[in-house]
Amino acid sequence: MVVVADRQAGRMRILLVDDEPALRELLRITFESADVSVDEAASAREAETAIAAAPPDVIILDLRMPGIGGAELCARLKSEPATRDIPIVLLTGADAEEARRAQEAGAEALVRKPFSPLELLGIVDKLTKTETRAPLARPRALPVNDEEELLLYARDLRHMLGVERRQRALLESSYLETVTVLATALEWKDTGTHDHSQRVVRYALALLAAIDPDFAVRDRGIEYGFLLHDVGKIGIPDEILQKAGPLTPDERTRMQQHTLLGEEMLSRVALLRGEGIFVVRSHHERWDGGGYPDRLRGDETPLGARVFAVADSLDAMTSHRPYRRALGWDAAREEIFAESGKQFDPIVVEAFHDCEPQLVAAYRDAA
Repeated sequence: MVVVADRQAGRMRILLVDDEPALRELLRITFESADVSVDEAASAREAETAIAAAPPDVIILDLRMPGIGGAELCARLKSEPATRDIPIVLLTGADAEEARRAQEAGAEALVRKPFSPLELLGIVDKLTKTETRAPLARPRALPVNDEEELLLYARDLRHMLGVERRQRALLESSYLETVTVLATALEWKDTGTHDHSQRVVRYALALLAAIDPDFAVRDRGIEYGFLLHDVGKIGIPDEILQKAGPLTPDERTRMQQHTLLGEEMLSRVALLRGEGIFVVRSHHERWDGGGYPDRLRGDETPLGARVFAVADSLDAMTSHRPYRRALGWDAAREEIFAESGKQFDPIVVEAFHDCEPQLVAAYRDAA
C-alpha cells in the first residue's frame, strides 16, 4: 500500500521504499521532524505508482526487497528521462557483492546498514543542497531489526528535534535583536534618528506581501537585508555622511560605495544569503537603469531590492533631513506614482496603492 503525505508548500518531499514497516516508521519520523514531507512504499511496484503520481525530490530505496529489488528499480528509474534526475539513496547491508550492484545501478549515494538516520538526513541535505533541522547531538546507534527499539529511538529523536527547533528559534531571535541594535547605531551616526530602520522594514514587508504573500516566509533573510541595507555606511567618513549641503561628485562616488561595502561585510552571514544580500547591494538600482552600483534595468534587479527602493524613498521623503524638511504623505505618494516605470518598478508602485492603509499605519505609529 502506498502512503502519500500531503505536501506543504516549500517542503522537500522524499519517497521511502522499504518492505520493513519499522524502518519506514523510524525514517518517516526522523524526516518529518526535520520538516520534510514523506511518502512511503513497501515494494518497487508501489514506488513506481507513487513516483508517477507525484515525483519526489529524493528516493530512499532499500536494496533487498521481495520481487523487484532496489538495484533493479534504481537502474530502471535512471534509464527513464522522466525520473533519471531524481537523486536516489540506496540502503544496503555490508555484503561486498550488494555494494557492487548498488554502485552499478547509478544511485547518487550508498548507505550501509546499520546506519544513523541523522547521517542519512545529512546525505539528503547534500543531494538537494538544502538544510533540514537536525538535532544537536548524535543519538546512539541501534540494531535495525529490533522494531520496539526502533520506534523508541524514533520518538526520542522527535523530542530532540523539537528541542533543537526551539533553540534555533531563540538563536534567530537573538540574531534579529543584534542586527536591530547595529542598524539603530548606524542610524544615529547617519541621520541622528533611531526609527528609520524599523519603519522602512514595515513599509517593505507590507509592499512585498502585497506582491507575494509567501515571499518573506520562503526567504527569512530578506528582513535582515531590509534592516541592514545601509550597513556599509559604517565605512563612509562622517564628514560625508553628515554633510548638510549637496555632495561633490567625488563625495557622491564615495557614498555610493556603501552598497558594495555592505555586501562585502555581510557576504558570509548565512541568514542573509539570497534576497537579503541582494537588498544590501542593489537597493539603489533604478527601474530605468540609472541606479548604482550595477546600473541594472527592469527586473534585472532582484524583487526584494525593487521593493525596498520604494520603501526607502518613501521614508526618506517623509522624514526630516539636515538639508530639508519632510514632505507630507500625499506629496510623497504622488512623487512615487510619478516615478512608476522610471525610478520604480510599476508592479511595486501598484502594490503601494493596494496596501496604502498599512503603509499609512506604519507612518503614523512612528510619528
